[in-house]
Amino acid sequence: MSVTLLCSDPICSLGRVCGAMDQPGFTASLVAGGVAGVSVDLILFPLDTIKTRLQSPQGFNKAGGFRGIYAGVPSAAIGSFPNAAAFFITYEYVKWFLHTDSSSYLMPAKHMLAASAGEVIPFSLVQFPLWESLKALWSWRQDHVVDSWQSAVCGAFAGGFAAAVTTPLDVAKTRIMLAKAGSSTASGNVLSALHTVWRTQGLSGLFAGVFPRMAAISLGGFIFLGAYEQTRSLLLELGKESP
Repeated sequence: MSVTLLCSDPICSLGRVCGAMDQPGFTASLVAGGVAGVSVDLILFPLDTIKTRLQSPQGFNKAGGFRGIYAGVPSAAIGSFPNAAAFFITYEYVKWFLHTDSSSYLMPAKHMLAASAGEVIPFSLVQFPLWESLKALWSWRQDHVVDSWQSAVCGAFAGGFAAAVTTPLDVAKTRIMLAKAGSSTASGNVLSALHTVWRTQGLSGLFAGVFPRMAAISLGGFIFLGAYEQTRSLLLELGKESP
């Protein structure tokens, strides 16, 4: 027997009802997360390839330019389904588990915990609380829960902002991945990689590829979070209609 909790959280992505971990909610989060992950990878994989080549120490043209930017798309899409599904199941479960009647100023912390449980990276810690807060503000302004397309717009803004502020970390990650074996950068020290980029290229080096990254992740946030909300809503509605 499943239990559905009435939700008083003003920035809950489920809107009127928070029953993420009953059987229909579990299945909806699983499938919707997977669909969202596959959708965003199929559409945005080439932009991520271009961004990585822009951040390469070799330079864009020597790193491959625009050649083969679709290579690896099928394998990435196949792998993204279970990863995205696992992330959203964890995210929704932690939100449900931490559900309280506490004041709304504590809710961003709850969403940060949920995002970090799903995927421990700084990007998610910025994107998801901002996404939830933007949805809450929009819901409050129009006096009803946001639609899926509105959630997608909030996801685009949240993703773009998170992309901008975390670009130096992404640059460091790219440099570490592309570093020659045995070099100091290849050791995996993020601070060391950031210092090297700052010393050799300055601020522009730390934010190399920021605009393609913002464009890709803003579009990705629109597709990823919009597809998730829309698919999940449809599945939950179908679950209500079935006997």
